[in-house]
Amino acid sequence: MKQPHLVIAAGGTGGHMFPAQALAEAMLEKGWRVTLSTDARGARYTGGFPDAVAIRQVASATFARGGLVAKLLVPVRILAGGFAALVRFIVDRPTVVAGFGGYPSIPALAAAWALRVPRMIHEQNGVLGRVNAVFARRVDAVACGTWPTDLPEGVEGLHTGNPVRGTILKRAGASYISPGDIPMSILVIGGSQGARILSDVVPEAIGRLPGPLRANLRVSHQARDEDMARVIAAYDKAEVPAEVKPFFDDVPGRMAEAQLVISRSGASSVADISVIGRPSILIPYAAATADHQTANARGLVNADAAVLIPESALDPGSLSEQILAILTNPGAAARMRENALAQGIPDAADRLAALVEQLAEKRT
Repeated sequence: MKQPHLVIAAGGTGGHMFPAQALAEAMLEKGWRVTLSTDARGARYTGGFPDAVAIRQVASATFARGGLVAKLLVPVRILAGGFAALVRFIVDRPTVVAGFGGYPSIPALAAAWALRVPRMIHEQNGVLGRVNAVFARRVDAVACGTWPTDLPEGVEGLHTGNPVRGTILKRAGASYISPGDIPMSILVIGGSQGARILSDVVPEAIGRLPGPLRANLRVSHQARDEDMARVIAAYDKAEVPAEVKPFFDDVPGRMAEAQLVISRSGASSVADISVIGRPSILIPYAAATADHQTANARGLVNADAAVLIPESALDPGSLSEQILAILTNPGAAARMRENALAQGIPDAADRLAALVEQLAEKRT
């Protein structure tokens, strides 16, 4: 019997690539051949993909970057990528194509639509991204990571949850040491878009905490290259040990050790926080399309697992008060952790893999 072949099409951000990686891992375990179709930007996130996954870079572009000439060339590059994908699929026809959003997913999804290959999309956020919105009526299934997801009229979604990487699953439900007069960790993560506002506000907010509490703290803070020097200086001034990096490749371990996570509410971050189970303060990215990060945070906030602070209300004083309230109330912190776990869907990758297999069965 011919080995079934899944093509995963994903754009160039961690929010698209991390769930794609989780599905790739699940399908390899089921004996499928897996190919990832992405662009050069997405290829930066492929280091964690299993070696068995074939990486295919496609021509793509986005209207969000570049000048006028670059924007005019976007349709040309996408068409070129789509034609190349069409030729590739004719030679090596996939069993199923799964899109995870982002402009680099267009060529593979368009080719799958043209050849009537079974196809699906997975939307991580509570609001469909631009590309997924275009394909929502042109695929056989729409899997939703956040529930409810705002879908076009007549389109039905299936709540699968957001798949998390194997490294996150290994820490699922990790034991939690409640805050107290002990060494404590805070993890500050801003997502692949960067988070200048977190670099502006978080170090000063931590610096305002009472001295005895600060003496017990250590911080892991993700900051963009251009912000690192001043963030390090701010923590030094506050006399709080801090490791500041543009990217942590061991986030699961740091999150499992943390008493508190301060984060953007990107879909992958929310899923990771839920599966590992940690109290969190979420600051949605104000410029996110259709304010989808606020929608992403709603589940944790409504479950009393997280505190939401809109960017418009974020300042060092208010953030410091929220940090203090969590780290000086061990009972409440423990309940937040339990509530976060209740929101997690650790088998999301298995649910998504089952959907892929159902589409394959329909084809046969």
